[in-house]
Amino acid sequence: MKFVISTKSGKAYSTSSDEDQFIGKKIGETVKLDAIGLTGFEALITGGSDKQGFPMNNSVQGIVRKKILTAKGLGFKSKVKGERKRVSVRGNIISKEITQINLKITKEGTKKLEEIFVKEKKAESEDEQLTAKEKALKKSKELAGTDAIGEAPTKKTRH
Repeated sequence: MKFVISTKSGKAYSTSSDEDQFIGKKIGETVKLDAIGLTGFEALITGGSDKQGFPMNNSVQGIVRKKILTAKGLGFKSKVKGERKRVSVRGNIISKEITQINLKITKEGTKKLEEIFVKEKKAESEDEQLTAKEKALKKSKELAGTDAIGEAPTKKTRH
């Protein structure tokens, strides 16, 4: 499961975990984040989305996916005043079908979120700063001397 954790300052951090502690919880409940490595933090469940990308909606009870008629809100932006549309949304209870959960921090822990997530970000940012050519060169240097490169394809001749 992927977790998107938002702070009061407006910053959002992403992490993932295999924990099933959130299954059965509803949108609007407060949960402790000890299971995903954030000791002392508490957060409010604000929403999420399922495997196919359909958003969770607080007005739909249960874990089912339903088509609802809406004028605005999740999954639909009206272009014309008064326009309504039938859209598919997921219920308000977290199940195994949910792949992303959105959380809003309500109680801070001993460490700041910036300190926890900055370590993961540094390793990713080094590779992001490289151009495509530099990435390819780096990969070829890593593969040099191994059998992973393989031989060049041979040219077939017709007789």
